[in-house]
Amino acid sequence: MRDTMLGSWLKRFSQSLPAGACRHRAPARVRTLPSGSAWQSFALEIVLTLFLMFVVLSVSTGAKEKGVMAGVAVGSVIALEALFAGPISGASMNPARSLAPALVAGKFDCLWVYLSAPFLGAGLSVIACRCVHEKPCCCVAALEC
Repeated sequence: MRDTMLGSWLKRFSQSLPAGACRHRAPARVRTLPSGSAWQSFALEIVLTLFLMFVVLSVSTGAKEKGVMAGVAVGSVIALEALFAGPISGASMNPARSLAPALVAGKFDCLWVYLSAPFLGAGLSVIACRCVHEKPCCCVAALEC
């Protein structure tokens, strides 16, 4: 399980580097930067990731979806979060999306917000999922809940 997660993370990270390299000549606005304070964006990124992961956990069971509209639900949450929180915090919700452009540009100011907040938000969404949904939700198949 951990090997699969590590491999998946490395794959996504390596795929995001070329995208960041393409943005190297673009203006600094393509990087994810908070428009307000770093702490405001930190709190907002936690809430955004919490909502996104809660919806993902609610509409999926393992590798399968619950219903034909699961993708629409996840896509709608991403669109609404980007629409409303994008101007404030950049609505990253994904550490790789912020890390690759920062690495290519060599600018790491406020990067801690976008590396730590999604992990906290995802962890809180698992706790919220376990509180709201029935037992098999948010559990690893090999472990008992």
